[in-house]
Amino acid sequence: MASCAIEFKKNIAYHLIMARPQTEIKKEEFEKLCHIQCTREEIAAWFNCSHDTIERWCRRIYKLSFASVFEQKRQGGCISLRRAQFQEALKGNTALLIWLGKQYLGQTDVEKAERKILNEKINEIHEQINVLKLIKEE
Repeated sequence: MASCAIEFKKNIAYHLIMARPQTEIKKEEFEKLCHIQCTREEIAAWFNCSHDTIERWCRRIYKLSFASVFEQKRQGGCISLRRAQFQEALKGNTALLIWLGKQYLGQTDVEKAERKILNEKINEIHEQINVLKLIKEE
């Protein structure tokens, strides 16, 4: 029995000595990569490890899956991007002003609105022509 215990301790010591060193994943860097919307594969490539290692690291550090951590951390990037867009728009970037107006204010191109009105008028005229044809046939 004692020899089994000694053998067991030797095996543990061997594995502790021979185990691959853990990949160093810096939490701050990881969060910045999530912030700029990097995928799990891109993050793994950055740290020179597998995406499974990233998954295990997230579970060890955050007690959550990568997907859950990523969803939380990417929000900061979305906020930063939105802030930058608004700042650029307010500096006079016309394209961004138009895009933001469409996204948040329900604005549309005047051309689309005019085209819709024109199509409605054309449909009314077609209906009137059809009514006149029916009257003429009677």
